[in-house]
Amino acid sequence: MPASTPRRIVVTGLGVTSPVGGDVPTTWEALLAGRSGVRRLEQEWAADLPVQIAGQAAVEPTEIIDRVKARRLDRTSQFALVAATEAWADAGLADAEGLDPERLGVAFASGIGGVTTLLANHDTLKEKGPRRVSPLAVPMLMPNAPAATVSLHLGARAFASTPVSACASGNEAISLGLDQLRLGRADVVVCGGTEAAIHPLNIAAFANMMALSKTASGPDGGDPTTVSRPWDTGRDGFVLGEGAGCVVLETEEHALARGARIYATVLGAGVTADAHDIAQPDPEGRGGTRAIKRAIAEGDVDPATVAHVNAHATSTPQGDIAEGLMLHAVLGSHATDVVVTSTKSMTGHLLGGAGALEAVATVLALHHRVSPPTINLDDQDPAVELDIAIKARDLPQGDIVALNNSFGFGGANVAVAFGSV
Repeated sequence: MPASTPRRIVVTGLGVTSPVGGDVPTTWEALLAGRSGVRRLEQEWAADLPVQIAGQAAVEPTEIIDRVKARRLDRTSQFALVAATEAWADAGLADAEGLDPERLGVAFASGIGGVTTLLANHDTLKEKGPRRVSPLAVPMLMPNAPAATVSLHLGARAFASTPVSACASGNEAISLGLDQLRLGRADVVVCGGTEAAIHPLNIAAFANMMALSKTASGPDGGDPTTVSRPWDTGRDGFVLGEGAGCVVLETEEHALARGARIYATVLGAGVTADAHDIAQPDPEGRGGTRAIKRAIAEGDVDPATVAHVNAHATSTPQGDIAEGLMLHAVLGSHATDVVVTSTKSMTGHLLGGAGALEAVATVLALHHRVSPPTINLDDQDPAVELDIAIKARDLPQGDIVALNNSFGFGGANVAVAFGSV
């Protein structure tokens, strides 16, 4: 950590709603067991789509939050509220006294935002006229709605910020929270990412740009749980997922003063841009390499202490190889000693929610000293020289570091380094 920013930042709360579970315990148990949440889409609108599978949320948010309140929120905000409420309670803050709301911030990201609200109201405008468009359409569809929803729910008055960096958004929210805490602008920041983009337009658009896997689509397409296969020679694109992840970050001083449980420390973060292509990663991974280097440099991390990586690894042909190059560029020969996993093999790709969900998995891996597996890796691409866990794998004892990588369209790169406690 730089000498000018001596504050230690810790993780005290976790929240999740995902394709494999409606909360942290069920999601973590499913990840360790290697259970996929990818399913066939049963909606009528999916029948003519080129891709008919997705990682739909395991639990509908309306089963958790009040239905009347839910009707005033886009699905992205519903997911954010579920994850943030769980993380808040898990941190022991639901019943905490004396927390200054002006020292409480929110950084909650979304890559696409309230697209389903936008499209539904556009349909209403065409079919029923302008008077039938919802007066809540704008506050529901705006990209900062999830952050605003969480801020209103918790009474957070320090700030409510919304990083929008495609698939790196959720991880960038954690980087932003880390910065705000180190700058002394808050004592607690609720950080997360959310996405709800399972809609025919989004699926058709991603499919037509050859980003989604078309395996197992159609009525006789096979087993959808085997489709997301990072680093496998048979990978042909990602699987769209939905949900949210959330972490509560605090200064260590604040956490210790209230006797909070500490899961992990946040050592550093790196944010860079490729300036290479609007959709394709730099094939040499130079932007991502700089992000990882910055994260470990900011945290004064000895690369030899990195024991685990939750990789971005979406199951795309180019992206998976580029990330392997990044890890070798940063860690050198130690790269093959690190246990690497891609939880997207089970959850699919949550876009703006991916980095936050995977941050929760990274923190839990450190806390429990075990890495979740990567499923569906039957034939590892020889171009990827990494030690990829195909079963849950124990991590070393002692002081270790884990990396959470996220890379997005537009060349956005974010890496966050977490440390054990």
